[in-house]
Amino acid sequence: MSVWRLLITRPAADCALLAAQLAEQQIYSSSLPLLAMRELAETASQRALLLNLDQYHAIVVVSKPAARLILERLDRYWVQPPLHPTWFTVGAASGKILQQQGLVTHWPDPHDGDDSEALLALPSFQQSLTQAVQPRVLIVRGSTGREFLANTLKAQQVQVDFLPIYQRYLPDYAADELIQRINQEQLNGIAVSSEQSLLNLLKLAADKWNLLQAMPLFVPSARVAATAKQAGAQQVINCQGASNQKLIAALHHSSSLLKNKD
Repeated sequence: MSVWRLLITRPAADCALLAAQLAEQQIYSSSLPLLAMRELAETASQRALLLNLDQYHAIVVVSKPAARLILERLDRYWVQPPLHPTWFTVGAASGKILQQQGLVTHWPDPHDGDDSEALLALPSFQQSLTQAVQPRVLIVRGSTGREFLANTLKAQQVQVDFLPIYQRYLPDYAADELIQRINQEQLNGIAVSSEQSLLNLLKLAADKWNLLQAMPLFVPSARVAATAKQAGAQQVINCQGASNQKLIAALHHSSSLLKNKD
């Protein structure tokens, strides 16, 4: 039996899948989704972007919700998807959603990570930009996010446009729900899957964050780890990816954190 008793914070459907996989590994988990999603209304400027997708050299779809929603809008405006832009995702899960609908899609090898840094280093992504005289990239995302990716591309003289297609928000919880859950279920670790879920964790914890700072905190990337440490988290474990498999591997590798305390 694993020593971990983990609070997981992905969106509800993803929490259910992760909880099942953790149970197979005999890892106890408690789900407290810190991200929910609502689709954004389409504006005239966004409609214009969709009608001119063939003017982009690369389209980056940043998440599974973004992948599902962009496919719905493609069906609305295109009899067949344009062949000119190359499609990219940060991870395999969102990439396979596009791929299953016939879009040739590229994403980083899981061993290289599933973050913006890994996408920027992907040879096919670099090739899609270097072949163009004035490269253009469209990032399909939520209302915010992937600023590091966009800023890096802009520094390389790439024109970057955003298509905000949904909004993430923190579900409503009682003020003491987080602390009560951790105490009642004797949880000894927390996992967040993105910077936004980390920020929502801090928001929900509010003035009780000091009670959680010493708990092991599993994060998906070095950038999220840096944000967590700046907020005062004392034991930050970088899973080097946001997938369930990366988290499970990090949990097994980090079991000594708790065993050494016993």
